[in-house]
Amino acid sequence: MDKNDLKLTSAEIGTLWGEYINGTAVDIMSKYMLSIIEDKKISCLFEEAIETFAKQKKQITTFIDNEGFPIPIGFTESDLNQGAKRLFSDIFCLHYLHIMTLHGLLGHTTALSASVRKDLRHFYDSCDDDGKKMYHKTIELLVEKGHFQRDPYLYPDKNPEFISSQQFTDGYFGDQRPLAATEIISISFNLKKKMLEKTLSIAFSQVTQSKEIRKFLNSAQKTSDEQIQSFSKILQNDNLPVPTSWETEVTISQESPFSDKLMLYHIGFLLQTSQAYHGAGLAAAMRTDLVVNYEKIILKNLMVTKEWFNMMTKNRWLEQPPLVPNRKEIAKDR
Repeated sequence: MDKNDLKLTSAEIGTLWGEYINGTAVDIMSKYMLSIIEDKKISCLFEEAIETFAKQKKQITTFIDNEGFPIPIGFTESDLNQGAKRLFSDIFCLHYLHIMTLHGLLGHTTALSASVRKDLRHFYDSCDDDGKKMYHKTIELLVEKGHFQRDPYLYPDKNPEFISSQQFTDGYFGDQRPLAATEIISISFNLKKKMLEKTLSIAFSQVTQSKEIRKFLNSAQKTSDEQIQSFSKILQNDNLPVPTSWETEVTISQESPFSDKLMLYHIGFLLQTSQAYHGAGLAAAMRTDLVVNYEKIILKNLMVTKEWFNMMTKNRWLEQPPLVPNRKEIAKDR
């Protein structure tokens, strides 16, 4: 039997389904941003990103359709208000593309690790290659424009050192040790993610037509800000620089470029994906205060995500992924 004729597994269908939903959401954001961007170099990257996803979307649709599953609705041109006023600066759009490219790389890697069938593995290989190319291009353009925020520098020790006591983990009592390079990785990346989350919450709260959604977005913005402050304080205590925020890259427009469904979904997507990065930070943390900080953030995000889930389901905006057969219900129908 040709290995490509094997039925796709539940995990393979699940990753394709998720890639379609999330990809179409980002695609609509990208199409709006392309319509307002004035910088030619930035607009060229968005044109490439849109063209790349169109190719990937076509292949994902083929995979799902060939297995007999319905194609998800995801997000379409109906979620985009063509001709809406500028809501973001060109530079924020470039930061957005960079961060979402990082999300895509993680998603493709996860999908590849769950895939067995050869054609599907080759597809995710190509997606990963496309993502890496875009990753390099966004960094190079951010550096060129003087807007790429590098992580703090460290000074090298003369020799390798070993941990010699339990005080290494102490974050509250005694002499607190400085941050380790392995801990700064997650702190820095989580800070940038939270800054994107906060900036989008501010922008979306300005333009949403729903008072209920605006209230949620304001709450999400406050939560993001509190978590930004907690990460920033950790860096500042070691006299390390904090990345510059992007709130001023949002205009004062009150005209919505997007449907409320898309805006609410996007914030939920960022909340959910951030949990993976918080978990990675928790796993790398070797100081007790860092461990407690991550635990608080994870718990708070779970509470906010639950509220988000209730709002999405109340409005019937959350598509249901494919489910395993309910054998009890099947037997009951006989």
